[in-house]
Amino acid sequence: MNKLIVSALLAGLAAATAPAFAEDYVSGAIKTMETAKGEVLTDANGMSLYTFDKDAAGVSNCYDGCAVKWPPVTAAAGAMAADDFSLVTRKDGSQQWAFKDMPLYLWQGDKKPGDVSGDGVGGVWHLAKE
Repeated sequence: MNKLIVSALLAGLAAATAPAFAEDYVSGAIKTMETAKGEVLTDANGMSLYTFDKDAAGVSNCYDGCAVKWPPVTAAAGAMAADDFSLVTRKDGSQQWAFKDMPLYLWQGDKKPGDVSGDGVGGVWHLAKE
């Protein structure tokens, strides 16, 4: 087969599979789970995810002591955004997952998959839901 045709076929295959790869990556990192408070977003281990009212779209405002209590959901190197999931760059240059542009966090008080004890803390923390 002509090298030009093979190159064109491979390029077309790569383009056709790129969106599926991005969606697969996000679905591996972030899932949904039924909890006592309904279906919520979780990390790959089933731990509930939260949003912070003091964040802005695409901007995390949870650092230092806040980030100890509310660890950011960091993205692995090479992570790709897809659908309603995006990446936020933190002050240290690391990437954090966001849902509908709102950064996502875990809560130190949740001890097992399905726990939702962080919902409503301080009136500014909320479960992330689709």
